[in-house]
Amino acid sequence: MKLEKIWAVYFSGTGTTRRTVERIAGAIASRLNLPVETVDFSRPAVRQETLHFGEKDLVVFGTPVYAGRVPNVLLPFLREKIVGGGALAVPVVLFGNRNYDDALIELRNILAADGLHPIAAGAFVGEHSFSRVLGAGRPNAEDEALMDEFSARAAELAAGLETAPQTPVAVEGQEPIRPYYTPQDRAGNPINILKVKPKTNMALCGGCGLCAEICPMGSIDPADVSQVRGICIKCCACVKGCPTRAKFFDDAGYLYHQHELEAQYARPAENEVFYL
Repeated sequence: MKLEKIWAVYFSGTGTTRRTVERIAGAIASRLNLPVETVDFSRPAVRQETLHFGEKDLVVFGTPVYAGRVPNVLLPFLREKIVGGGALAVPVVLFGNRNYDDALIELRNILAADGLHPIAAGAFVGEHSFSRVLGAGRPNAEDEALMDEFSARAAELAAGLETAPQTPVAVEGQEPIRPYYTPQDRAGNPINILKVKPKTNMALCGGCGLCAEICPMGSIDPADVSQVRGICIKCCACVKGCPTRAKFFDDAGYLYHQHELEAQYARPAENEVFYL
């Protein structure tokens, strides 16, 4: 196959998925001496557009892992707005040091159904969106070295293909895809944080409006950033992106879940990569 362009396509609330996908796509492009084009679909307006790819493209496609799956708010875009056109694909997921469960196989299957051909795939560890200590510092230098090795092998694989493979790369996960991971207390009772929204310490807020600008759901009112008028997916873009740390969560269930994750999954999780 004669490739002409590498794509870095991603959703990234706090920037970890962006850095990972751009690093991998850039390294593949460098190996193959090809240009890179980036599509960041983290903002609502971008998810209204249709992305078209073709047989001369290789797409590194990344999403974070939410509750062990591809974020459900992205599914309409991923299933309806991606036209694969026979492009090669490298699905990538970022998980917050717990587990990626079925997110990678789900993303692989979606891309294949969209008309792309997944030839390699990776699940990489990043700092958890809820926490500043769970997976802190990840991806680190060792993780980045694996990304570079992964990119080199993916580039070599792509360069050696005469035609697009009809069977996608095998990855870890279960089919049918399992339900989204449900937070529980120590008695096994579910904790529902779906409607929880961040608060704003207006004494710390500098009025820059950045939180409203970077909210992936467009839910924060730019005229009054203390108001979250739409759904909150707990990506923590506003919390971690606020330059004065004015954004925070104080819901008891949310904080319990955060602290349980930090206690149970303090060990460094491992990245996993897969090739045809």
